[in-house]
Formats: sequence, structure tokens, C-alpha cells
Amino acid sequence: MKIAIMGIRGIPANYGGFETFTEELAPRLVNRGHQVTVYGRANMINYTQKYHKGVRIKILPTIGHKYLDTVIHTLICTLYSFFIKYDVVFICNSANAAFTLLPRLWGKPTVLNVDGLEWKRKKWNQAGQAFYRISEFLATFLPTAIVSDAHEVQNYYLKKFGKTSTFIPYGAPDGPVGTLEVLEKLGLKPRDYILYVSRMEPENNAHLIVQAFTRVNTDKKLVMVGDAPYNQDYIKNLKSIADNRIIFTGYVFGQGYRELQSNAYFYVQATEVGGTHPALVEGMGFGNCVLANDVPEHREVLGNAGVYYFKNNVKDIARQMQILCDSPHLVEQYRKTVREWVHERFSWQKVTNDYENLFYRVTHIKKSV
Repeated sequence: MKIAIMGIRGIPANYGGFETFTEELAPRLVNRGHQVTVYGRANMINYTQKYHKGVRIKILPTIGHKYLDTVIHTLICTLYSFFIKYDVVFICNSANAAFTLLPRLWGKPTVLNVDGLEWKRKKWNQAGQAFYRISEFLATFLPTAIVSDAHEVQNYYLKKFGKTSTFIPYGAPDGPVGTLEVLEKLGLKPRDYILYVSRMEPENNAHLIVQAFTRVNTDKKLVMVGDAPYNQDYIKNLKSIADNRIIFTGYVFGQGYRELQSNAYFYVQATEVGGTHPALVEGMGFGNCVLANDVPEHREVLGNAGVYYFKNNVKDIARQMQILCDSPHLVEQYRKTVREWVHERFSWQKVTNDYENLFYRVTHIKKSV
């Protein structure tokens, strides 16, 4: 099949979950004989080669604005795709639901990954929230098919709209890596730091983790990985309340990110909205003990293979952190449990199988044996 992927910032990944997801999925589809093109944004991707890991890269312009960046770029991509023969167009983010109609009008089946319930995010004003609610409704009939990466999201679309979606989870890495280059640059030692990874936005609760950690009696570091181009005031405030045990790295991708995940003492997942969070699945795949915000989406992914704190409760976050810092045997026990759990339920091979089968189904192309 000839497959186009759009609605993301592009690859090589240098931002967030959809980008990392695409960098995992697209090359695997190429290895199975498909021709895959990933569209990227000119303001985010500085990559001059035509191919990355066998995936064709196409960089198109956009408007670098918090509320316009995603939709303007996807509109441009769908218009551009009119001139190219694709068998299926795969679009990420429910905000782009309206643009799934254009490829369909030109005879190209479209698949939309709706992600989480974006209107719940605190970063959106009333207009932004209304836009996402409208986009959710459009997603129920404009694309050929929709994908949800969490059963919570799948059930939401079914109960609210009567719309059936295809559940395909996020994939997990296959164990830790052995290099320590980035740790050495940051002055870190294996198993001597707690790891937080997310975009630095209010609903991802970085401020709660920082506040809680300042109450914990430990010599371990807290490594805060992530950034947000439109939330610099929030990040500045985070740094103002942090103590000298807390390290802010900004974005870290590739091997450096894998090193940080592989060598953490334990990993914290503090998000409260969205579907399956890639960093959580990745933290599990790297064999981390996980401390998670107690919300249904995390329970679905982590099950009983990790530790939970009362939702958004700073006091309980600090309490659970202290217990884990004082109990290395407990941390090791959870590491073993999570490795077994993630191996049974998440793998990029299965994720690729599921997407490939879905693309075959919507295109009516017969899969070769």
C-alpha cells in the first residue's frame, strides 16, 4: 500500500507522543513492503534528507500559532495529497477530523486516530474546547474509520455518539538500553534519580510532582523531561519552586531518552486527561517501577503492575515517593511485575499488525501472503 501519515509535527521525532508513535510505526510498515510518506511541519522539522528509516519525508509550511499550527498544516497536507496517489491517508488528532473529508472526496480512504479527550485540557480556552467537541462529532462520520488507543476513549465514543472505533494501543519498547552517555552529561547515576516525562502543561501536573518531591527526604534527583513552547511562564514558575535536587532537561529524544527511561529508580506518570500516554507505556517497556496518578486511563494501561497515588493529591504523591525511595526491594518487585505485564499486552509488532490490517480493510486491498 501507499500510505500517507499527517496531522503530526513530523519525524525524526522531536516533540511528543504522536511523533514518537509515527517514528515507531512508519518504518515497520516500510519493512513490510509498504510505501509510507510522513508529512512534517517546516517550523518543527529541520531535516534535509528525503528519507528517514526508509520513510519518505515531506516538509510543508504552517502557521506557528498555538491554535492554528495543527489544523493549518493538516489542511495544507490534505490539499497537497490530492496530487499524489495514496491508497490510504492516516491522520492523527481529533482536531483534524474536518480534514479527513477532503481525501475521501478524492477517493482516498482516511483513518483518524482521535487520541484522548482534548477538550478536557486546561490549556484550551472556551473556543478551543468547543472546537474539540465539534471535532469529536465530525470524527464519527467524516473519516472512513477511527482509532482509539484506550478503552476509556473507545467507550466514550460508543456511549456518546454510538460510534464504534478500532482499539489499537500504543506499543512498548523491548527492554532497557545499555548506554549511559546522556546520564554522564547530566551528572546522573543509574537508579539514582526519579523520572518525569511529559509536555510541561498544567493538566500534566508537573507542578504537583515538583511540590511533592520537595517534601521527600532523599538524596536522589528528580529529572523533569519535557518542554512546551507556549507555556514558558508555567515552566519558569516550576523552576522557581524547585530545589537543587531537581533537574530540568527540556526535550530529550532518541537514545538519550531511552537511556533516561532505562536507568531511572522509578518513573512518575502524572497526567490526568487523554488516552494512552506514550511515555507511560514506554516507561513500562523499559522495565520501570511506575508511580501513576490514579485515573481510569492509567489503570487500564498499568493494571496492578505499578503504584498509584490519590488523584492530584500532593500529600499522597510525597508519601508514595517516600515509600519507594525507602524501599528498593519493593521497586525491584514492581520492575519484575511490569516487565511481565507489558510483554503480554503491548508490542510494536502487534500494533503494526493491527494498523496494517485496518488499512487493508478500509482500502479493500487484498493482503498478500
